[in-house]
Amino acid sequence: QLQASGGGLVQAGGSLRLSCATSGFTFSRSSMSWFRQAPGKRRVFVAAISWGGATTLYADSVKGRFTISRDNAENTVYLQMNSLEPDDTGVYYCGADPGARTYSGNGLANRANYPYWGQGTKVTVSS
Repeated sequence: QLQASGGGLVQAGGSLRLSCATSGFTFSRSSMSWFRQAPGKRRVFVAAISWGGATTLYADSVKGRFTISRDNAENTVYLQMNSLEPDDTGVYYCGADPGARTYSGNGLANRANYPYWGQGTKVTVSS
C-alpha cells in the first residue's frame, strides 16, 4: 500500500513537500518514483530514486527545483518541490518497484517498471 500526502494550493515560487508512506512490501529493496498527471494529460515521470538510494533521476523540467529522498526507517519517500511553477500543477502519484532491480539508462523513469501505485495527491500552483 502507498499513501501519498502533502499536496495543496500554493502560489508560484512557493514550496511543498510530498510524502509517500508505504506498507506491505520491503521498502528498502524498492525503487521509488513520483509521476504526475495534469488535467487532460497523460501521467509523466517526475523523479525516482533507486532502491539502494545511490541513484536519483529527474525530469528535465524539475531538475534543480525538486529533490527526491527516502527514509528506509520510516518506509517513506519524499519529494521536496521548490520554486513551483503553474506547469507543476497536477495529481502526483508515487510508484514502487519492490524487485531490488538495477536499471540501465532511464529505466527508473519508465512507468511500466512500477507495479505498485498510490492514490495520488493534488498539487495546484497558482500564477
